[in-house]
Amino acid sequence: MKEKIFITCAVTGAGNSTQRSPHVPVTPEQIATAALDAAAAGAAVVHLHVRDVETGQGCRDPKLFAETVERIRAVNTDVLINLTAGMGGDLVLSSGEHPLPPNPEGTDMAGAKERLRHVEELLPDICTLDCGSMNFAAGGDYIMVNTPSILYQMAAQVRALGVRPELEVFDSGQLVFVREMVRDNKLESPFLIQLCMGIPYGAPAQLDLLMNMVHRLPPKTVWSSFSIGRLQMPWLAATAFAGGNVRVGLEDNLWLERNVPATNAQLVERAVTLLTQMGIGIMTAAETRQLLALPKRH
Repeated sequence: MKEKIFITCAVTGAGNSTQRSPHVPVTPEQIATAALDAAAAGAAVVHLHVRDVETGQGCRDPKLFAETVERIRAVNTDVLINLTAGMGGDLVLSSGEHPLPPNPEGTDMAGAKERLRHVEELLPDICTLDCGSMNFAAGGDYIMVNTPSILYQMAAQVRALGVRPELEVFDSGQLVFVREMVRDNKLESPFLIQLCMGIPYGAPAQLDLLMNMVHRLPPKTVWSSFSIGRLQMPWLAATAFAGGNVRVGLEDNLWLERNVPATNAQLVERAVTLLTQMGIGIMTAAETRQLLALPKRH
């Protein structure tokens, strides 16, 4: 267990959660406000998706990313901004019997450069790389597609931009790919790895699996972990005890308690309270920036 760790807040995500909670932000103004509130509550990093303003569905419009980031930076130049680069790898097959052609509703496949267009334009501190393909929802025909060739190209582009990739690992086999990228000198240390647990059909949120994955992390790794739903806060405590950093937010969990919808700031506040009661200090954005060897651009 470390003396101090940092908190990431995943503010909105791309899932169909807007109808389940009144607090899921949709517009750039709402997302930026939620991010600023989370930072004020103690989050050193805000992880951002954007959503179509009309439908509320996740999208990858660079203009929406730009407006969101600009609104945050106009108020807070310290908080670390982590933009998703996961959009553009969505494949929905037509059916189990006749999978091709893909179902155009929900399918959004883009090349490596297109998936990073907003990152190239905005140069955030961090952007995500989902480190493998997987079935990504209970039932249905949705596949999250991240092939090795796509990821190698994305990693090279992110490195050239001077942005720190957050390597999102959804199962233990994806750590094999991460270690190959480290071996092949495709990444610069410190390596930032997020262990994403409890997501169908990835690694279940089980402590033995967490520790197995932690023991397989490359040297010079700064790691974090989260689990979705009601396990968000218990997992936070387990992750912190294991020496990791933590993530909370409405992307992963909508509830403060049973039948009580949360805000992002409330989830960060609860995380701060739990960690403080465990005797763990909360790292500032400046301390987190130093830990990750990130320059301040603004």
